[in-house]
Amino acid sequence: MSAAAFQSRHPGLVWSHSRPSEAVLIRAALLRPRFETILDACVEFGLERVRGEWNALAHDATPEVRRAEPQVSRILRHIAEGFADAQAGD
Repeated sequence: MSAAAFQSRHPGLVWSHSRPSEAVLIRAALLRPRFETILDACVEFGLERVRGEWNALAHDATPEVRRAEPQVSRILRHIAEGFADAQAGD
């Protein structure tokens, strides 16, 4: 797992930090919900890690989180279904 590799693929995600932590990168991706970016985070860091960061963000229920929640929930559900299908060989 590489925060640097993820950041290099998504350079505008956290432009104010030269070496952001994985958590900062994942949370930034979740608060700007785009399917491809969140999927890339799940591939790079693992679905459970991304879900864990989302749960931590959701606990605070900031306006940003409330705005992103419907999209993030749908995106994570679809990614989980896709991963399950791929694992089952469908």
